[in-house]
Amino acid sequence: MKNRRIKQIAAAVLAAGLIGVPLDALAPWTHAPATAQAATADQTTRYRVYQYNKALKEFSDANAAISYAKWFSNSYVERIGTREWIWNNVPRYRVYQYDVTLPDWQFATLDAAIAEARKWSHASVRDLQGSGWVWDNYPRRTYRVYQGDITLDQWEFKTLDAAIAEARKWAGSHIIDNSTNGWVWDNVTESDKAADRARGNTYQVSQGSYAPAEWRFGYLGDAVEEALKWANSVVVDTRTGKTVYANPRPYVVFQNGVELKSFISLDEAIGYAKLWANATIEMNGRPIWTNEPSFSVYQGDNKIGAFRTIPEALAYAKLYSNSSIRTPVGAVLWDNWRKLKVWGWNGSSAAQTIRSHVTGTMGLDADSPTWFQLADASGALKDDSSAETVKWLRDQGYQVHPLVHNQFDKAMTTQFLADPAAQDRFISALVKRAAELRVDGLNLDFENIAGSDRANFTEFVRKLSAAMHEHNLHLSIDLPRGSLKWNHLTAFDHAKLKDYADTIIIMAYDQHYSSSPTAGSVSGLAWAEEGIQEFLSYGIPRDKLMLGIPFYVREWKKDAAGNLVSNRALLMKDLPALIAAKNAVSTWDPQYGQYRIEYSEGGYNYVFWLEDKTTVEKRLELAKKYELAGVAAWRLGYDNKDLWELIVQEK
Repeated sequence: MKNRRIKQIAAAVLAAGLIGVPLDALAPWTHAPATAQAATADQTTRYRVYQYNKALKEFSDANAAISYAKWFSNSYVERIGTREWIWNNVPRYRVYQYDVTLPDWQFATLDAAIAEARKWSHASVRDLQGSGWVWDNYPRRTYRVYQGDITLDQWEFKTLDAAIAEARKWAGSHIIDNSTNGWVWDNVTESDKAADRARGNTYQVSQGSYAPAEWRFGYLGDAVEEALKWANSVVVDTRTGKTVYANPRPYVVFQNGVELKSFISLDEAIGYAKLWANATIEMNGRPIWTNEPSFSVYQGDNKIGAFRTIPEALAYAKLYSNSSIRTPVGAVLWDNWRKLKVWGWNGSSAAQTIRSHVTGTMGLDADSPTWFQLADASGALKDDSSAETVKWLRDQGYQVHPLVHNQFDKAMTTQFLADPAAQDRFISALVKRAAELRVDGLNLDFENIAGSDRANFTEFVRKLSAAMHEHNLHLSIDLPRGSLKWNHLTAFDHAKLKDYADTIIIMAYDQHYSSSPTAGSVSGLAWAEEGIQEFLSYGIPRDKLMLGIPFYVREWKKDAAGNLVSNRALLMKDLPALIAAKNAVSTWDPQYGQYRIEYSEGGYNYVFWLEDKTTVEKRLELAKKYELAGVAAWRLGYDNKDLWELIVQEK
């Protein structure tokens, strides 16, 4: 399938007025409409919209990207390639109640955040690009009234005067300042105090399990005075066993998880915490305040940095592979975890061949057996599929995307595409079988199609896509590397097909094919890169594109005069032995970015352009450079294990 250059490409070159193409290649476009449209404007996407770290959509125009991003919270627009942020609406302020925050408690302005926070007690607003709180309504100095060891919920006051006014209503009352835990006022008479002291050891002061006899008092005020000397102490009424006073230090300051000091007063705790970097205040075990930077950078699961602003975090995270930026609530805001998907075609329907192919790989994600073909113009389906092989592949962890082809029969395909009923018959049988097999999708490889069938082929793909998506099946299409100058003359309307296909694979090989008039590389690296740029120019999103890579070369045989005699395909895995056996000469060819391999034998000269681990690595680099979804190899079985060691490391 893939070793053969599609003749229609050469025909399009001729139709566009280019030279050097055989006249017999003109056939596919002899019926092309005379009014064919010229190539459309460059629609290469340059901006990508994200919500958190999830890519949503790509745009060629920055303003369109920003307009779309505004529909989402925590969204941003990146310049593809550099990953520079050109716009974002990541909220700057977040509301907390104690240590709890909700998804809706994020705001662009401080006023909006405060308006929400006022609805809740013990609330705070944190500036995610600042340090600590910028607003809170935590209670500060309050005063509580007691009568003996009795207090009521309503006996707490914001001012001492208000507390005294209430306390005067009750004989034998006192007031505790909650900001210091100190006894600040009472109306207990001196005679009553003396009587209590004479009564004996009514109140026991203890700190944890430590409660010495000298910490026993008859008068509650004396017990409180002693308890104030000891942090986190309590006073217990020995008659009832009830705790009647506590001297807690509920605000504990930590630095990087290490306890530093505890405080009675929240303001004192905040003042102290501000002296330390990466400090946190816990209230009764709940973290309520921190000056830790909001944006943490991780490599894998290891935290490697923290920053107050997004630009600082981005600049640092980009220095590391497999890195991410996380928010204070642990959400991943940004990452560069992107990994290339690796697909491989089998070029075979045989179960044993398929198993042998995938067993020799590492890092392979999806396998494509050659199982389905258009049998005739009536839409009959030839089915070589195997449910047992599907189960085996899926049990090994591979996705399964069987290949569907048209036998590369142009005349039959034209008849088929002209018959809607035939299309429906074929699609119905194909999708029904795919659903029964429980494969992940289908890979459409219709080649050698007449340019005059452009509209009919697009409609066929539209119908196939709709039928597949009803069964949650993924549609991928293999399309040839062409040229913007004459693509409008071909059967492949990339700009429309991108709306129906889930994945488009660039067949970036057969630059020089079996019928080429001149010798050359199967896929020069510059030519492959131009193919990526071409497909992007149709407006195809990067996450839909995969780069086809060859695991074969074409060896050219020339006579003494330099004329081409014949050519043959050679498998990549066989090349080292051939080079050694023939004492071949290797010369760097900058035109193709590959080594040119030559040797002589029997009066003939032989030449091919080398494919090896180095060229595969460069093709992987191209896919990464343009942020494509992955690569697809033609084909499995042409490779060796060393190659897959490279792929699994570089994907």
